Parts: sequence; C-alpha cells; structure tokens
Amino acid sequence: MRDLLDEALAGVAARPTRLILTTLGTVLGVAALVGTVGLGQTAAGQITQRFDLAAATRVVVSPDDKGGQQGEAATQLPWDAPERIQRLNGVDAVGTVSNLEIGDDLVQNVTGLDSGAGKALPVMAGSAGLWDAVRAVLRTGRFFDDGHDQRADKVVVLGKHAAERLGINRVDAQPAVFIGDEPYTVIGILESVTGRAELNDAVIMPNGTAREAYNLESPDAVEIRTAVGAAQLIAEQAPIAIQPNDPSTLTVDAPPKQGAVRKGVESDLNALFLLLGAVALLVGGLGIANVTLLSVLERISEIGLRRALGAARRHIAVQFLVESVIVGFLGGLLGTAVGVILTVSVSWIRDWTPILDNRLAFGSPLLGAFIGLVAGTYPAWKASAIQPITALRGT
Repeated sequence: MRDLLDEALAGVAARPTRLILTTLGTVLGVAALVGTVGLGQTAAGQITQRFDLAAATRVVVSPDDKGGQQGEAATQLPWDAPERIQRLNGVDAVGTVSNLEIGDDLVQNVTGLDSGAGKALPVMAGSAGLWDAVRAVLRTGRFFDDGHDQRADKVVVLGKHAAERLGINRVDAQPAVFIGDEPYTVIGILESVTGRAELNDAVIMPNGTAREAYNLESPDAVEIRTAVGAAQLIAEQAPIAIQPNDPSTLTVDAPPKQGAVRKGVESDLNALFLLLGAVALLVGGLGIANVTLLSVLERISEIGLRRALGAARRHIAVQFLVESVIVGFLGGLLGTAVGVILTVSVSWIRDWTPILDNRLAFGSPLLGAFIGLVAGTYPAWKASAIQPITALRGT
C-alpha cells in the first residue's frame, strides 16, 4: 500500500501542468457547489425576512357555501361581525366587504350621459373599517365613514382603475356617477389597496346605501388585519366570535405559518442551486476522466514496463484510481475554500448574514475525492487492460 501511494504521488507530481488542469475542473465544480448552495441558503434567509407583512397579517372570514339552493350560502354573516371581531386581542382593523348584483346597470359619469358611454364596472359595498383592514391609500378625497353608512348616503369611493375608466381624477367639485339611473357623489379615489386588489377596479359604496338600494342582506366577507404574529390565533378565534353556536359554517382564509413558508422557500432555493452545483460537478468529473484517460495513453510504456516486472492488473488499476482520488481531493479542498470565500464576500457586499452548512463545507473535499474515484474508474480499467507485450511493442 505504501509503494502504491508513492507511485500514485509520483505519477501525479511528475506532470504539474496536467495536475493543475485536472484539479481545476474539480476546483470549479466544488466551488460552484459550495458557493451556490451557500448563497442559496443565505438568499433564502434574506427573502423570508422580507415577506410582505400585509400578507402575513390578513385573515378573511366568509360563509361556507355547502351547496345550498341556487348557490346560496348555508349561513349569513351578521352585520355586527366587525364589532365582535374587534374585541379579540391582536386585531388591528376589521371591516366587511360585499359584491353587489346590479343586473344590467352601467356606471357612467355626468358628462357621459348624453353619449350613453356607460362602463360595466363592478360595484361593491363595505363598512367604514374596511379601508384600514385592506390598507387602502387615498389619491384624493376621503373615505366614507360610519355616518354615511348609518344615513345610507348616496356616496361612493372609486378604485383608481375605475376612476380612470370614468375619466374622474379629482373630487373637489363633488363629481357624480350614475349607477343605472341613480346618482352617487364621488367623495374619494383610491391610490392603492394591499389586501383586496379588486377594489381598485370597483365602485364602492357604504353598506347602508347598498342595503337600501340593492337589498343587501348580509356581508360577503369580513376582512381582518391582525398584529404581526397573531394571524393564526385570530383565524381560530374569529369563527367562534362571529358564530359561537356553529363556527363550522364559516371558512377562514389565513396565511400559512411563517415557519412552513420559510422552509418552503429555503427548500426550493437550495434545490435549485444544488442542481446547478451538481451540473458543475459533473463537468469537473468529466474533466478528470478525460485528462486521466489521456494520462493512460501517455504512460503506456510505463504501464507495460510495470506489468513486465510483475505488476498485476489490479495494481495498475488501483494506482490510477488513487491518482484520480488525490486529484479530486485536492480540487475539493481548494474548491471548498473558494466557495466559502465567495459566499462570505457576496454576503459582505450585500450586507447579508452568511449562512453555511458545516456538513457541506467539511464534506466537500471528500466529495471531490469521490468524484475523482468515479471519474477515474474507466481510465483505470482501460490502463489495467493493456497487455505488457502490446505496450512494449508499441513503445
């Protein structure tokens, strides 16, 4: 074994240029593996810290549609559902929202009455607390409040896209829109909505106005914005607060637990970068195989002489396997160093916290040795198959 190791080291060191070129493939492969996985883990850690808080704090409660007649829900939300939810610890804002059935009525502004240029826009209803619950931001004007709701005032707030389609961009002159034949005063225009994007395309009126004009019987859903970390608890308590006798008749849409989301993101990113690193390792392994095979062709005379002096086929095969393992181990060692430096450097530049898997960092040199072993199997078999007389005759 000692003679075998000496012969392998001598064979590797006898051609330094070939050693460098062969090792370079493994260096690049292992460096790509360590660097990409390290950067993937680091990036996953940063991404999970930047999840939108609005998505992580939004809970929606709606009736559970169990296939009632003509698609009617099995239960109805009470009008005082926001007051019941507001009493729960961890609720920052709550409001109701509903889609209104307006039939064939079109929405148009006053200037379009003569031309009949009506727009088929969705019409929705909401409570005064809806705006805070969905993190609505005004472009101009104001939101309707509890007073508008209780008096059933004919006022509406336009989503930004609805306002653009109607050609309304300001409310200081108290513009009006017609829904069918009924006029409604525009008191505000939305700039953005985080919780329920369809509000951007809609005309929104108070619940009281919708109950009087369209016989709205109950809200479609309750929008809840919770404190950070309270979404899961509120999701469990909200149905009981709204329907204490039968909470199972309500469905709750709540964000997944952050731990599960974080694991999913990390898993997806790590799998992607691991695949890229595996491709780089495959390229490095093919490089070792090619150069080792060329080495066999260059050293035919040496192989023939050793066979003539009594070396068996297994001795020749093991010698080339050991050489490939040495080259792979050196490449893995250097590649690990390069990958770690790359991960730390990028993290420092991006002001990230570097995350490295110790098992990968310490196991990569052994992985390089394994790649060398696999890549050198065919060249070693090829070398062991050379007959002494053939090798010497060729020489």
